[in-house]
Amino acid sequence: MCGRFNTKDDSKIASLCEVLSVTSEVRLQSDLAPGSVIDIIYQSEAGRTVSEALWWLLLDENSLKPNYKYSSFNSRADKLHNRQGISFIPYRESRCIIPATAFVEGFGDRKTYHMIELLGSAIAFGGLYKEYKSRKTGEMVYSASIITLPSISSAWDKISPKSMPLILDFNDQALMEKWISPEFSEVGEFSKLLSGCLPEDLTATPIAKPSRWDPIGESFRISG
Repeated sequence: MCGRFNTKDDSKIASLCEVLSVTSEVRLQSDLAPGSVIDIIYQSEAGRTVSEALWWLLLDENSLKPNYKYSSFNSRADKLHNRQGISFIPYRESRCIIPATAFVEGFGDRKTYHMIELLGSAIAFGGLYKEYKSRKTGEMVYSASIITLPSISSAWDKISPKSMPLILDFNDQALMEKWISPEFSEVGEFSKLLSGCLPEDLTATPIAKPSRWDPIGESFRISG
């Protein structure tokens, strides 16, 4: 489960936007937690667009604030094909990319946490988004979630045995075209992605507290 991330590294974010042909800016932000206002990259009529979104897919229809009755900042891969689930339609009609430079994973024991980074690259989370229209102002509000996968290996089990976020290879132009195209609905082609493969190696650094990102040990590599 991805519970916190940041977009602090300007050069990595700039490189991601250049590869994806995104002209608008992704904001540099620290310690983004569920419910925060994040940036998403999606396909609009104007092309690949950056917009603000609440990191919580299900919003209250009246307040347009996160509906905390249901945890929806992550969308489990095994629920994407459940017709009754909140992620079923977005997975087929409104996928997005959520840019990051690092994220935090917890082991589940409330004391073991790691900061995760890609070696020399920004991170492109595979995400979903929804559009909500304000009943008062008529403005559009976006919400989003990060797709999570089962643990990919015994090495990852030491980081977070239950799940890991979907990380896309944003240098794969064919994949990017399909992923963020609202017209592409043949989601069976994404089956390999949902098996948990990594585009490249990861670096994990032990930290003491998720909100502080304070290293307490040596970094080590997790192979893709």
